[in-house]
Amino acid sequence: MQKFSTVDLLRDIKTVTMAADRQPVAITQHRKPRYVLMTYDEFEAMKTRGDPRRVYAAGEAPQELVDILLPELDRLIAEGRDADG
Repeated sequence: MQKFSTVDLLRDIKTVTMAADRQPVAITQHRKPRYVLMTYDEFEAMKTRGDPRRVYAAGEAPQELVDILLPELDRLIAEGRDADG
């Protein structure tokens, strides 16, 4: 990701916005990334994709997820017992 300072943005907004047309750019303030500048279309696409992660309460997880997690949890519990002696 290309980076520009807030001073760069103020001095040469055309260069910064042209870079943001190609890909999102980081805007730094006091040498730390503070903002991201991107096209509105990219922003809208990002919003519609959403966050695929989901939290489930005990007992409401889909069976295919339970089938993946339970054996691994059992293995970790067994390893913990072995380590404790």
